[in-house]
Amino acid sequence: MTGLGALVRLALRRDRLLLLAWVVGLVGVTAVTASALHELYGTVESRGQLAATAGANPAFLAMLGPLHDASTVGGVLAWRWGVFAALLVGLMSAFLVTRHTRAEEETGRLELIGSAVVGRHAPLAAALVTAVVANALVGVLTALALIGLGEGVAGSLAFGAGLAAVGLVFAGAGAVAAQLPEGARTANALAGAVLGLAYLLRAVGDAAGEHGPTWLTWCSPLGWFEQLRPFAGNRWPVLALPVASAAALVVVAAVLVARRDLGGGLVPTRPGPARASRSTTGAFGLAWRLQRGVLLGWALGLLVLGAVYGAVARGVEEMLVDNPALRQVVDRLGGSGGVVDAYLASVLGIVALFAAAYAVQATLRARAEEVELRAEPVLATPVSRVAWLGGHVAVAVAGSVVVLAAAGLGAGLVHGLRVGDVGGQVVRLVGAALAHVPAVWVVAGLALALFALVPKLTAVSWAVLPAFLVLGQLGPLLRLDRWAMDLSPFTHVPRVPGAEVTAAPLLWLTLVAAVLVGVGLAGFRRRDVGQ
Repeated sequence: MTGLGALVRLALRRDRLLLLAWVVGLVGVTAVTASALHELYGTVESRGQLAATAGANPAFLAMLGPLHDASTVGGVLAWRWGVFAALLVGLMSAFLVTRHTRAEEETGRLELIGSAVVGRHAPLAAALVTAVVANALVGVLTALALIGLGEGVAGSLAFGAGLAAVGLVFAGAGAVAAQLPEGARTANALAGAVLGLAYLLRAVGDAAGEHGPTWLTWCSPLGWFEQLRPFAGNRWPVLALPVASAAALVVVAAVLVARRDLGGGLVPTRPGPARASRSTTGAFGLAWRLQRGVLLGWALGLLVLGAVYGAVARGVEEMLVDNPALRQVVDRLGGSGGVVDAYLASVLGIVALFAAAYAVQATLRARAEEVELRAEPVLATPVSRVAWLGGHVAVAVAGSVVVLAAAGLGAGLVHGLRVGDVGGQVVRLVGAALAHVPAVWVVAGLALALFALVPKLTAVSWAVLPAFLVLGQLGPLLRLDRWAMDLSPFTHVPRVPGAEVTAAPLLWLTLVAAVLVGVGLAGFRRRDVGQ
């Protein structure tokens, strides 16, 4: 552990703005959501009507989890925002640890630091301490904000402690993931897969019903946050599960880091063939070879996610048929058509954000190639800058279509089987999913423009995704001005299925994406490689 204090100070200094944005964003959105819920569900009658329907329906259970107690606004907050807040805290924690471990090794900076008086475990410990500080700030400030808004002290503390504890679990998962592959991107992908698996297990377990595999909820850290039940009994012993799991993952990571070479991974990269095939020659072929595995993983993941959402779609109509007020809320969140269509439009909006995350990852693969000094040898050949970067952009653009189509296919197959119209629902929901393609392209174009013009700010591309999530999923609830919600490209997508499709917004989004791509390609031609 020699040098731990210096490394912690270095990590906090490097990430001071990034951590500030995460902490302020998470705490601020929680506080604003609680304030908005006070206005919408300020009476016992309104909360009782909500509890009688939303908390017992498979559709809302899969999306948000169970509504354990609607007697207070805090209980509604834990239901409406708790799962998403825990998911974002987990994302922050996992990526924070991989950033200060595997990414530092990949760039060679950790080897330089290790040549000084630094212990073998100190870098990993420093990353984990930084994650602990970030999660503690989120937990404490969230609890104080809720107490300041008049919520119960015990429930507020449980809510904040639950978020921090879930964050620690995913920090440990990120630490283990950082020991397995040789690349930071693969480590981030593994950590992201753990997050996605945790969400799916929770969704299936919550929506399973009395005779289904409800025990799956207990297999997910997000499910542990629900079982803690902030503002609904505050079951403090449940915190032992995430704390013990985080400790176990840290021990595993500490053992693994001592059993591998610096810069290497426990799962070494498989060497490629001695000669390249025709399909992998050229700029596009190289980009496809580098990214095809990631695309396959995202497509399979969204196929499963779409199937989970499609499995519970029919239950929405049963829940809302006798509740016009709640139907109006769902229409705001998802669309203006039928109740089931509104639900499907809402969940496809969430799926589109996952697709945008893929598009950002695929686009920024070019940045990883540049930072890791693999782009310069390629560009020293007759390959032009535009062709090299255009190959990665083409994979991101085409891959976005593939992952969205996979999500629509999964939802259409399962929902079609339940309503007896597989062919019709597949065509319908694949088309509805593909309607989000132009918005996803805008996000990819923004990432490309930042990479080309201000490469040091490429991380902002990831920061906009939580912002778009808040604007899209909580904008109507928070009663934001229209101009604020219009900052997200996803708010301009027709809420299909169910709403009338107009070509104008999709064409405008495509034009904006094309302009951003053009700016990015032109900007990359004019700046130094490796900047």
